[in-house]
Amino acid sequence: MIKRAPLAYKNEEFLKSPLARSLRIESEYLEPLGHFRRLGIRDTVVFYGSARIRQDGPLGNYYEDARKLAGMVTEWAMSLPADGARFVICSGGGPGIMEAANRGASEAGGQTIGLNIGLPFEQLPNPYITPELNFEFHYFFMRKFWFAYLAKALVVFPGGFGTLDELFEMLTLAQTKKLGKKIPVILFGSQFWKEVVNFDALVKYGTIEAGDMELFHFVDTPEEAFAILKAELKGHVQAVGGEIPAIAHTAGPCEPADEW
Repeated sequence: MIKRAPLAYKNEEFLKSPLARSLRIESEYLEPLGHFRRLGIRDTVVFYGSARIRQDGPLGNYYEDARKLAGMVTEWAMSLPADGARFVICSGGGPGIMEAANRGASEAGGQTIGLNIGLPFEQLPNPYITPELNFEFHYFFMRKFWFAYLAKALVVFPGGFGTLDELFEMLTLAQTKKLGKKIPVILFGSQFWKEVVNFDALVKYGTIEAGDMELFHFVDTPEEAFAILKAELKGHVQAVGGEIPAIAHTAGPCEPADEW
């Protein structure tokens, strides 16, 4: 008697094969979407920064600043009258600055998101992520999609290759109008950022426009960052409607994008 073949959606060998790659990619879109809708997550404030910055290390002041700022944003967001959770703190889910952001939001009593990525080192989920909002991604581009799609603001602390990659991806999307919303980008630690990235030289050599410098702000304290965030997010406070969150869609070649 011939043994029954497994159902395709239960066939682990098939699901891990190149043929099923599109299914794996789609699952990294649909699974988070379901969680965000169940928990009413409308939008986020994303924190980027190094996994190597520890609370008790030489750059521990940045850890404490990220923790404090995330708490301030969360307390303010929870005070807003809204249908659904607004401006939820979202990080890459790992240690360092990511942990500090999730920790500050958790200590303030809010939900907090961790978009983790499977890596051979450093990237284990921190204990401060809301359990139902703790995700593990295989594909970097799907993880980046969820960073960008829900974000209403971005706070970038000192970091290395990963942080720089994430920062410049978001700046590129903003510069090229691929984001249908204005996302304020806050670079925390002006001395670090002005030493590591010579933005003025990019303007000098004509590789970016002088106006592109308005895409981001330099700050050095949680209070300064919070004041900018409140001012920039004010226009989004009453902008509520539709599904939570809405299905992503892109614009045609002759029309502006209203979502990424």
